[in-house]
Amino acid sequence: MGEGEDVMGRGFSGSCLCGAVHYRSAADPQLVGQCHCVDCRKSSGTDHCTHVIIPVDGFAVSGEVRFYDHPADSGNIVSRGFCPQCGAPVYSKNSAMPGLVFVRASSLDDLEIAKPQMIVYASRAPSWAQLDPSVATFPEMPEGMPRPGAD
Repeated sequence: MGEGEDVMGRGFSGSCLCGAVHYRSAADPQLVGQCHCVDCRKSSGTDHCTHVIIPVDGFAVSGEVRFYDHPADSGNIVSRGFCPQCGAPVYSKNSAMPGLVFVRASSLDDLEIAKPQMIVYASRAPSWAQLDPSVATFPEMPEGMPRPGAD
């Protein structure tokens, strides 16, 4: 199997910047969201973070991943995983959603699988952010939706 090649046309793979951490998901994304909350902005180094949300079952990681735990404004603990060698963010977990993993789109081998389906915390985006008008956009987290990493 070549890098980024899918097994049976399903799933995806990715890695950190230096290649010390690799992952593979047997599942396709359940949801792809862009978040403009303060935590996502600060942890991504830009105006937002794009998360590829998948079930933890079928998600396999090789290499050392370190985590930074921080409470979101919801009170949930968000654990942001990164490579200790290069510092690249790889994926996050949320204490309120133990069955899900939030893969950083920036770590994907194939970015084409990460077309955002929703934008959250748009009210916190800077004036220069270019929000796609064809994507469902919410000023905060929509009612009834879990709050994956918002601050």
